[in-house]
Amino acid sequence: MSIDSDTPLYNGLTASVPGLPAAWYFDPAQHAREMATLWRKNWLYVARSEVFPKPGAFRTLTVGDQNYLVVRGRSGSLRGFHNTCRHRGSLLCEAIEGQLSSSGRIVCPYHQWTYDTEDGVLLRTSSFAEPEGFDKSVHGLFQVAVVEWRGCVFLHSDFDTPWDANTAFQRPADNFANFPLETMVVGHTWHAEMSCNWKTFWENFNECLHCPAVHPELTDLVPLYGRRIIHPRDVPDWADHVQSNDPRYRGGLRDGAETWSVDGSVQGQAIQSLTSEELARGQTYASTWPSVFIAGYADHVRIVSLRPLGPERTELVAEWLFQPETLADSTYNLENVVDFGRLVMEQDAKACELNQRGLHAAPLKAGVLMPEEYLLERFHNWVRAGLDL
Repeated sequence: MSIDSDTPLYNGLTASVPGLPAAWYFDPAQHAREMATLWRKNWLYVARSEVFPKPGAFRTLTVGDQNYLVVRGRSGSLRGFHNTCRHRGSLLCEAIEGQLSSSGRIVCPYHQWTYDTEDGVLLRTSSFAEPEGFDKSVHGLFQVAVVEWRGCVFLHSDFDTPWDANTAFQRPADNFANFPLETMVVGHTWHAEMSCNWKTFWENFNECLHCPAVHPELTDLVPLYGRRIIHPRDVPDWADHVQSNDPRYRGGLRDGAETWSVDGSVQGQAIQSLTSEELARGQTYASTWPSVFIAGYADHVRIVSLRPLGPERTELVAEWLFQPETLADSTYNLENVVDFGRLVMEQDAKACELNQRGLHAAPLKAGVLMPEEYLLERFHNWVRAGLDL
């Protein structure tokens, strides 16, 4: 069937669309622009709330040349600051995470200027006397906005930016309304570094043209992906199969499979609050560019966050969340879940690195998007809008 823009509810692109300039994936100046805009003017994922169990617990986050400090204040609320002393700019906390020696105070390790964890107010300096005209009230820490959303911690470099999950997420946060995110806990964490631009990762995540060649195990579990699409309406003749119970056309997992795991089994630990429709769908997604996506399954949730380390280097962190009773079950095989998710991400990382290496070809000015890559067009438009282009 030819691709016709009048085909109702068809997801795909109906005209040829150029990709982003190839140089945007490795040019240092372009990378600096993106870090100063896209990564400084959007909400960024920090960690799960369980990282901050009591007042004084902190986590630092380095994004480009900016370093942030998130700490649980005396009141129990999370607070965020630029991780820099107002004296002469020293880092306040070097560690990635930890517990302040004084739960209510942040003490600079250089000259011992001391700040309140609650609002960053400067409490004292280390000088024997403060000079005339020095006002402690205007030398507090630079604050950033921090929010706890359903057990997930996000920050925004602009302290006055309000949190709205409906606008922060591109794939709706409401998709997770029936998942008990607040009470789920991290059972496993995986770290990796990829030799690719951060945008390369997001492009790969948002299409499945690569799936049959890159993910044989995944396309066996999710037959729809074997057709190189991520949604039944990604092909023009989708309506011809709307009544089909074949998972190649209706989506969902292969017959008999329950979750993303090596054997497809939930091992008796399905999340009871999920609807029959959600269980049948097999996977649920929410994402907020540029830093994180959340994937929900019948028995667990996976949070995958990324952080640029340079124009062609990206850190990837995956956290597997489970219900407390699942982790307490000695018969539950955690590796059954973790090994499958890790395999898929390792395959994706290899594909992204292969893509990245080819982008340096001198004649290549930009790629081109195929009909199934409509989510890439949305991502590219988001990038251009964030750069005011």
